[in-house]
Amino acid sequence: MTAPQPARREAPVTPAAPDAAPSPEQGRPLLAIRARDLVVGVADVKLASERGQRLITYALGSCLGIVIHDPVAGVAGLLHAMLPDSTIDRAKAAVNPAMFVDTGVPLLFRESYKLGAKKERIVVKVAGGAHAGATEDADQFQIGKRNFLMLRKLLWKNNVLLQAHDVGGCQTSRTMVVDVATGAVIIRSQGAETSL
Repeated sequence: MTAPQPARREAPVTPAAPDAAPSPEQGRPLLAIRARDLVVGVADVKLASERGQRLITYALGSCLGIVIHDPVAGVAGLLHAMLPDSTIDRAKAAVNPAMFVDTGVPLLFRESYKLGAKKERIVVKVAGGAHAGATEDADQFQIGKRNFLMLRKLLWKNNVLLQAHDVGGCQTSRTMVVDVATGAVIIRSQGAETSL
């Protein structure tokens, strides 16, 4: 019979300050989750108006991540929409309008107005819309392309400009982060981070 082993003790880990910029010594990526971050899931929408908050969504393939920001009101919103057109399933659209671009975008704008945003000040940025196949021709349903076309149509019809976009590519996944106070957007894709 062996003697019981003493419990292992490990040194406590001291977390970095939530707003501290990561250093190479810390070994943590720029897009590491912070305590006040809000994660936006697939077919989800979130808005925020507190300084120091960020909105983050992951795994934007053919889906679109649509950011709106009003720099005067300090309001930002992020929609992670899966499909372009709610007419394929009106019942699902009624339950979750964020699933579709054509119902999610109006919801995103309406909710931002409740927090003090004004349409004429809103800045729009988008990422995602990748092809599901290894080539554009191999993507039978063209969901990513159709998502982006639906967004552009909605913005055009409502006289809203698209300031920046990072869309397309084949089998590309993107992470999108927006700083609520500044509206700065960072995209991480294939190990690289870029500002949008």
